[in-house]
Amino acid sequence: MRFSLFVARRYLLAKKRVGAINLISGISVGGVALATAALVCTLSVFNGFRGLVASFFTAFDPTLRVALVSGRTFAETDERLRAVRTHADIAVVSPVLADRALATFDGRQAMVVVMGVDERAFAAQADLDALLYGEGEFLLRADVLDFCVPGIGVASALGMGAGFDGELMVHAPRHGERVNVANPMGAFRSLGLLSSGTVFAVKQAKYDGDHLIASLHFARRLFDREGQVSSLGLTLRPGADVVRVKKELRRALGPDFCVEDRFEQQADVFRIMEVEKLLAYVFLAFILLVASFNIIGSVAMLMIDKRDDARTLRALGATDRQVAAIFTLEGTLIALVGAAVGVAVGVGLCLAQQQWGFVRLGASSDTFLVPAYPVEVLATDLALVFATVLVVSAVAVWLPVARMSRRLTE
Repeated sequence: MRFSLFVARRYLLAKKRVGAINLISGISVGGVALATAALVCTLSVFNGFRGLVASFFTAFDPTLRVALVSGRTFAETDERLRAVRTHADIAVVSPVLADRALATFDGRQAMVVVMGVDERAFAAQADLDALLYGEGEFLLRADVLDFCVPGIGVASALGMGAGFDGELMVHAPRHGERVNVANPMGAFRSLGLLSSGTVFAVKQAKYDGDHLIASLHFARRLFDREGQVSSLGLTLRPGADVVRVKKELRRALGPDFCVEDRFEQQADVFRIMEVEKLLAYVFLAFILLVASFNIIGSVAMLMIDKRDDARTLRALGATDRQVAAIFTLEGTLIALVGAAVGVAVGVGLCLAQQQWGFVRLGASSDTFLVPAYPVEVLATDLALVFATVLVVSAVAVWLPVARMSRRLTE
């Protein structure tokens, strides 16, 4: 292999007798470089959007969430949760009781998710400065009065401002009650909420469009779930290893509970992004394969040009396999040179985009959450690109070399 690689490297750098071979080799390198750069940039853009979406979760979603694998609620004082309450790396435990209900205000109605939270624990967990809009404050309960913080989409659907006047009514079915046609509302428990003077916005329709934050006390009364929660939001101490803590809690809690990090809590969103990234990779890898067809022509012409050299090497003792390996490695080297140039160009463009953001999402900077396409270069993607180039070049070069190498020594 050392002998074949040495000769292939000499052929790559040496001037050919037929000038068209040098031209076709240059075109081959350029084609592979262009496809590789496109692959690096596209994968980096998907990484950038993934990181951008993940940054929005930090303002609302807990670092870890504990919930039942099957079932809706569990007792907050369940002895199985002792590991959560005593874990040294857990700084805040925020109990949550969430369920669907009907909200009505000033003749309008909307289906909402009432999210009952402990006011102090939730304030310690969430980034309220990034969440809340309005002149009020984060207030959910004062004496016997219950207040709420609606999502901006809920407030819009019900025609409410950040500091609405009057009472927002929330209706939830009573457990075990049948609907009486003469008095259908009798099967519902109805409670009122006042405005805290604020709304929240996390820039996700999943939350902004139907979530309504209220006190845990209010949610338990509304859904008749005294002492129950639907999940526990966990905030870890600074420097704690999320992966390690998640594994420890899963082991301690057993199969009845699931422990999810932020990415698993938003698995549907990230699954779609991963599928889109995979499809983009497949399409660009196919383009890379088409670009590699130029290498076939370059290697084929080189084999014809070096026919006499191949006979000489065979006469000096080189085997047919060694001669074939020379031209296989020649094609691989062309692909690797193109890949190196393409990765360098792709990484350079991504770094320039990070620094200056010259490829923008729209003419107006206020239309989108970020003014320019976000990018993030990952070492794993670069390794994947190089591996793809190696496989594609091997597929593109092996067949013509295998068919033509026998004729070189005849």
